[in-house]
Amino acid sequence: MGAQERLGELLDPAATALLTVECQRGVVGPDSALPELAQEARSSGALTNVARLVAAAHDAGVQVLHAVAERRPDGRGANRNARLFRAAERLPVQQLSGSTAVRIADPVPVADEDLIVRRLHGLSPIAGTDVDALLRNLGCRTLIVTGVSANVAIPNAVFDAVNLGYAAVVPADAIAGVPPEYTPAMVRHTLALVATVTATDEVLACWKRPHRPR
Repeated sequence: MGAQERLGELLDPAATALLTVECQRGVVGPDSALPELAQEARSSGALTNVARLVAAAHDAGVQVLHAVAERRPDGRGANRNARLFRAAERLPVQQLSGSTAVRIADPVPVADEDLIVRRLHGLSPIAGTDVDALLRNLGCRTLIVTGVSANVAIPNAVFDAVNLGYAAVVPADAIAGVPPEYTPAMVRHTLALVATVTATDEVLACWKRPHRPR
């Protein structure tokens, strides 16, 4: 069995879910709180590839989950135990619940059957959220992780998925971090040790094959 055949088995639409991480307007949109990260996500093509993967997942019957980081206007329950959290409190754009900043950013499509998972605390899109329970109820065994940032949330998501028993798949051209050279180094030396690293086109090729509906 070749590499593409093995990837195709791993990405069986009936047992696979696609997770987008913090692909929200206040993070990767034109009015981002983190303009350097937003610029990298767009100029590298990562956000475009996330959108391509989501659209293909919709067509193939693969469940899509969008992980959104937000906070209450009063900050209740939010972490303050790391430099990152304290810096976020001072940013000009706040990821406030119900605001436009926490809506999924263009060009990523959102379908009625997509699940939006919101978190008010922590660094991980999975730990302390509903993602694990939702995946198990859906019968998912493989989780494709996309989005931002390769610095923090993406490795958190991959490690958590693996620790929970899922097979993690990372399309390396559908994630972004800063500086630009950090992402490929982190993928090669860290994520490749625990996840199947692939590319957007390879995932799309797998889903173009005949598949059974969910």
